[in-house]
Amino acid sequence: MDLRLMGLDAPLLHTLHHMLNDNDDGATDAAKTAGGGGPTRTYVRDARAMAATPADVKEHPGSYVFVIDMPGLKSGDIKVQVEEDNVLNISGERRREEEEGAKYVRMERRIGKFMRKFVLPENADTDKISAVCQDGVLTVTVAKLPPPEPKKPRTIEVKIA
Repeated sequence: MDLRLMGLDAPLLHTLHHMLNDNDDGATDAAKTAGGGGPTRTYVRDARAMAATPADVKEHPGSYVFVIDMPGLKSGDIKVQVEEDNVLNISGERRREEEEGAKYVRMERRIGKFMRKFVLPENADTDKISAVCQDGVLTVTVAKLPPPEPKKPRTIEVKIA
């Protein structure tokens, strides 16, 4: 629907119209922001999901431990992945529980997608990652690689000519 037909031609309304309707036409995110210069819908969604997912990160002598509260989620609702060989991505979705004949009077618990990305240090062993969700707390443990052994000096024999 064109807002100009209703006599509304303000720049703010044009931007809102663009954000609500034009972003769903199947174009790529780069094409969507080519004219507007603003963030893509995907970027905004991911930024909100990351901001709403607090985490604690601990370093132990042999590992890194990421602790994230995830009350009420099942293991099938949580995804732990390693991207680009050094980015730990923890994501998932909390869905609303629908009950027949019931309506919400108040909704305070957060629903929707969540995500956190962590750039892992060079000494993280991405082949040794474990994730455990217990009592609504997700604990992801990333083992550390052993430190490289120092190179021993090489002795070169001096020949007399």
